[in-house]
Order: sequence, then C-alpha cells, then structure tokens
Amino acid sequence: MNQIQLSDLDVISIAKRAENEYVGVSSGKLDQSCEVYCRKDHLLYLDTADDSYERISASGAMKPYKIAIFFSGVERTLAGFGYNLRVDECKSAAYDLMAFSGMEYGKYADAVLRQVPAEVFEQYKDRLPENFRKRAEHFYGESARVEAGVKAWREGDIETFGQLVSQSGYSSIHLYESGSDELRTMYEIMNRTKGIYGGRFSGAGFKGCCMALIDPDYEEEVLHQVTREYLSAFPKLEGKYSAYICESADGVVMK
Repeated sequence: MNQIQLSDLDVISIAKRAENEYVGVSSGKLDQSCEVYCRKDHLLYLDTADDSYERISASGAMKPYKIAIFFSGVERTLAGFGYNLRVDECKSAAYDLMAFSGMEYGKYADAVLRQVPAEVFEQYKDRLPENFRKRAEHFYGESARVEAGVKAWREGDIETFGQLVSQSGYSSIHLYESGSDELRTMYEIMNRTKGIYGGRFSGAGFKGCCMALIDPDYEEEVLHQVTREYLSAFPKLEGKYSAYICESADGVVMK
C-alpha cells in the first residue's frame, strides 16, 4: 500500500523481532532465514553471525529422497519456560567460559557461545555447572555436525547426512535436554524404521513435529510403521496426529 520495499534480510529481521518482542520467544533467525532464503533441492548453509549464506544444490550422485513430516498432535508453544531457559543456559555457559579464560566480555545479554572457541570450552568445561556444560557441548557438537553435513551433502552422501540429522536429535534430547515425551518417542520410532535416512524433531521439540529424510521406495512402510507405533504409544492423539510426505520448495517471496 505504501510502496515499501523490503529486502530479504529486512523480512527476516522483522519476523525475528516479532517473535522476540511480541510473542516472547528468545529465538534466533534460523527459521526465518530458511523460510526466505531456501530454494528447492538446495541445502541452505547459513552463518547467522554475519548473515552470509550459500545455497548448495543436491549432487547428481545423491540417492533419491523425500521429506516426511510427522505432526505429534500436540500444538507447539515455545514462549513458556523450557525454550527460553535453554537460551539463558547457553548464555551463562558462554559468559562463564569467557570469564574463566580471561577473554574480554561485555553485557550478559550479548554473550553467545559462538564467541567462545571450542578449545576454550574443552579447557574449562569441567568448571561449568553440569547443565551449562551439557548445553555448551550440544552447541559445539551441532557446529561440527553442520560442517560434516555440508561436506556429505556436497558429495551426494544422503546416508551420512541423514545419520548426522539423527545424531543432532540424540544430542538435543540428551545434552540440550529438550523435546516432549511425544516427540522423543517419535524420534526413537523413526530411528528403528527401515527406509529413514535420518530424522529429528523440529526446533527445540517441546511440541510440534518431527521430520525425516526417507528413501521414496519405503514411503508407505515408513508412514505405516511410524503411525502405528506412535498411536500405540499415545492412543489419545488419534485424530490429532498426522503425517505427510513432501519435497523441498522455494522460500517465501514478498510481492
């Protein structure tokens, strides 16, 4: 209406600010960046520190894959205690590590683990409270998995890429200690289902969905087994649970 032109980064920043200041979720910009920058059949390799990114096309050597989305039947809400607490625990770990190592630090609100080299964590991790140590260990593990995942994607190795996704889910459960009973159970079901390259719950997983990369040849078997086992564990969610097979797509466009 007012002929306002927004860049992609403007859209991402405004959406993040709405989540932080209106909804009350201490989120970063990953989800918003994916929704804007992603392109069909490409992996988004994003650095949120400087907003640089690369879109990496799927290798011609890659085996076929599709994306399965399993909605737990439990509506998602992150503005409560669990999600924001994890953010604070990571900030506390970063602040402590900077202090232990003699690094310069500023305001607590600005502290992030990205500022602390992994070598500093390894040297001082035993001085952190257990929860802070586990959150930081998850962060550094996730960073390493991103680099390994990008390498696997470039090489067309969907099996290794899927394994890294599953490892990310395991770390989220055991080190970040996020996820609900429903989504942790679904993660375990996916891990033992033939035809799934790898999967995890989306985001922090307190409620919402799990995603999996699957071999299209096993599409029906995957849907049947996950649905059967999940509803056996949570029969009250029948009618609310749902599952979908989809493919990647281009991100949103402002017109």
